[in-house]
Amino acid sequence: MSSHGDPIPMISAKSGPLSGVANVPGDKSISHRSLILGAMAVGETTITGLLEGQDVLDTAKAMRAFGAEVTDHGGGKWSVHGVGVGGFAEPDQVIDCGNSGTGVRLLMGAMATCDISVTFTGDASLNKRPMARVTDPLALFGCQSVGRSGGRLPMTLVGAPEPVPARYVVPVPSAQVKSAVLLAGLNAPGQTVVIEAEATRDHTERMLAGFGAEISTEVTDEGRVITLTGQPELRPQHIDVPRDPSSAAFPVCAALIVPGSDVLVPSIGLNPTRAGLFTTLREMGADLTYENERTEGGEPVADLRARFSPDLKGITVPAERAASMIDEYPVLSVVACFASGVTDMPGVKELRVKESDRIDAMAVGLRAAGVEVEDGPDWWRVTGLGHGNVPGGALCASHLDHRIAMAFLVMGMASNAPMSVDDGGPIATSFPIFEPLMAQLGAAVSRA
Repeated sequence: MSSHGDPIPMISAKSGPLSGVANVPGDKSISHRSLILGAMAVGETTITGLLEGQDVLDTAKAMRAFGAEVTDHGGGKWSVHGVGVGGFAEPDQVIDCGNSGTGVRLLMGAMATCDISVTFTGDASLNKRPMARVTDPLALFGCQSVGRSGGRLPMTLVGAPEPVPARYVVPVPSAQVKSAVLLAGLNAPGQTVVIEAEATRDHTERMLAGFGAEISTEVTDEGRVITLTGQPELRPQHIDVPRDPSSAAFPVCAALIVPGSDVLVPSIGLNPTRAGLFTTLREMGADLTYENERTEGGEPVADLRARFSPDLKGITVPAERAASMIDEYPVLSVVACFASGVTDMPGVKELRVKESDRIDAMAVGLRAAGVEVEDGPDWWRVTGLGHGNVPGGALCASHLDHRIAMAFLVMGMASNAPMSVDDGGPIATSFPIFEPLMAQLGAAVSRA
């Protein structure tokens, strides 16, 4: 069932040309961080274009519980009166992060060096996800944690009363882990150092610098070495949130596989640590162009134009690109079905521990829709059938995972028989306007 109510079965069918402008919501990663860093600054931070999906709303609620004044002014405009680094109050209630792995892990980092105790929980999906990957490095600062077996939620963290700085080598590419450690380092004296062998999305580093933290990044033989000087006074900011490239992936990919389509997706963030999908699609032969390239708020931005691409070819996606497109593999696998030849996707073990086991969830659904899929612990392979040859006709389980649900609904827009998902409710966590936006473009998507 949906993380926030009864299941919402949905169905999509072969659609006419998709056309028009797709104004997708604000970037989820930047929205979370805007609220958290705004709460850790002194003064009023203003935000426009905030993603008002359930994941981000849960983070806003948590910031209020930590003592910040968070106000929704309507139309995506918000303000946060922060309490300063180390100024979080102890919440009166359990912090429910719903479906959001990003939210809970960043919040854990932000409070880990405050002298407070906080209990975190989430929905059935989040409570299955591993948290030790965050609580282990937070223990280096002096933070204690007690949770269920396997390091799962519900979990109580006792913040370090006298935090010490940490040096941590991130064992797997994870922007969430890196960010949790950096946020914890804000209230620790001295320098906290994070080393990552593979670059992950760098919104936290960019935004910390924007808020006035002393932070530097150096590329060495060890990888990217990020050094943060603790206990700054963060300055409030105005943040104009760019539109989310992970949400843009769905109308873009739908346009590529639905005949006659021509869709413009404006003002998409093209941070190089996030844009791997668009690079991959172009390598497959997608008619995908960048228009009006510019920089906004320190982030590269452009308008994306996606047109029907009948001659897509399967490729091998470089494993080193996985971190820059980890959330986009489900919908990429759908595009791969409509390509000719094999699409190999190595180096993707992180997909096994997302909102669901995304490799397994997509493999099962694609096979049910008549597509050949092979998979292993950290790889999978889709054998494409080419345009017009994808059977479809499957009922797929979303596993409380918004991206799984949306990927299969995109597939139904071009397959020969409709595609159904058992529960589209989780889509609201990241892309609450998915259904009306896609319908406006001409997609045959509806609640079953």
